[in-house]
Amino acid sequence: MRIRIMIADDHHVVRRGLAFFLKTQREIEIIGEAGNGKEAVDQARKLKPDLILMDLVMPEMDGIQATKIIKSELPEIKIMMLTSFSDQDHVIPALEAGASGYQLKDIEPDELIKCIKKIMAGENQLHPKATSHLLANLSNKKEDRNLLSELTKRELDVLKEIAKGKSNKEIASALFISEKTVKTHVSNLLSKLELADRTQAALYAVKNQLVE
Repeated sequence: MRIRIMIADDHHVVRRGLAFFLKTQREIEIIGEAGNGKEAVDQARKLKPDLILMDLVMPEMDGIQATKIIKSELPEIKIMMLTSFSDQDHVIPALEAGASGYQLKDIEPDELIKCIKKIMAGENQLHPKATSHLLANLSNKKEDRNLLSELTKRELDVLKEIAKGKSNKEIASALFISEKTVKTHVSNLLSKLELADRTQAALYAVKNQLVE
């Protein structure tokens, strides 16, 4: 199965360059482009891509707002932010909006392909600067509070597996439980830890030394 990708960026040259490179990859199919956030939302509804490469700063509607709308309506679509900004004011809102990845535009082409494949496999791919901002943000949020004690043993097991970058299917196999049960545990632990998504859960686990 080919990965169906849509590119959202207000710079025509960037869109064309990305599309030109990605079209050289056998496992990837470019199904659409958008020049602003509003177009990205409209195109996402119409085309239902597997993954969107989303710029942050665009006219009419920015990438963060577009991501929020798309993830609320079509949660199965993966979104990777591809931007020039690595500051906390951009990183945190983008991840809170539901992005599964955050990479800078100077990323090596081969590395971009690896990130796309990993996101489609259920992993989150963050640029090191994005990771450090998110860890700092989590540290501020969870200061003096240990919410881990609220997790059941099985939820803790699932959290550790998430931190290893495993998909629900892989976690189900490792823990000998159904994929549906894994989804329930993931939902419960995110709620108890007051986290938005798997990315934050993985970093929370690392911060609390649950994994090596």
